[in-house]
Amino acid sequence: MALWRPDRLRFGPAGIPNSAKVRSTKHGVLEVKALGLDAMEIEFVRRISLTEASARDVEAVARGLDIALTVHAPYYINLASPEKSKAEASAQRIYQSAVVGRAAGAWSVCFHAAYYMGRESEEVYRVVKEAVGAIVRRLRDEGVEIWLRPETSGAPTEFGTLEEVIRLSEELEMVLPVIDFAHLHARSAGLYNSYEEFSSVLSLVEERLGREALDNMHIHVSGIEYGERGEIRHLNLAESDFRYEELMEALRDFGVKGVLICESPNLEEDALLLKRTYDKLLTAR
Repeated sequence: MALWRPDRLRFGPAGIPNSAKVRSTKHGVLEVKALGLDAMEIEFVRRISLTEASARDVEAVARGLDIALTVHAPYYINLASPEKSKAEASAQRIYQSAVVGRAAGAWSVCFHAAYYMGRESEEVYRVVKEAVGAIVRRLRDEGVEIWLRPETSGAPTEFGTLEEVIRLSEELEMVLPVIDFAHLHARSAGLYNSYEEFSSVLSLVEERLGREALDNMHIHVSGIEYGERGEIRHLNLAESDFRYEELMEALRDFGVKGVLICESPNLEEDALLLKRTYDKLLTAR
């Protein structure tokens, strides 16, 4: 099974759409198609909920419907935990998410890498790099081809600045970032919320990682509530100050390809809003 190469910018929800009557990944894919979306993120929030056999069934359905899939590894991950057992369990969760996700046809697996826990960022970076590098090598040795994607994080206590995820991507094979624009906005307490700022992010990705990275992006977007300590909670776009129209304009102007996953609580509603906004901008050219 060849690794998918993005043909355009696709849009979808973070998990099974709220409107799906049957709460399974396969039926989520079917609902995504019925809604007119073309991507979905498989959410392993607390546990890896697919077997490899059920994952292969999802792959067949998604391939037949031309739905691009991504994976979000379980949220409890801390590759830099001072407790060896927790760090090893975190690495195993990412590895298993990649294996099962690839069986489902996913091209990219997103994860929140670590917490600083009072340590210097450079020390945590070295630990995370070593751990992610080991996962990359294990997957390569087993013939599992999938992008590992450390995500930009929403709070200053979490590993995952824009610089950190780009640097990891420069230094490790098969690693590219998940750019969560809502998290960038929240972590900076209100910055990264204009066409110019969104464009600066995309320019930096291209400058540091090459045009290939803009042709192979995994993006998260939602409304977001934030304070002095960064992210508080996700919101629907209409309830937030996030200027999503300007982000869609920047993505259009840079010719970005890949998958944009909406993490608003209303999932498919905001995913459709983003897709329609983007499509309208494309036709207005």
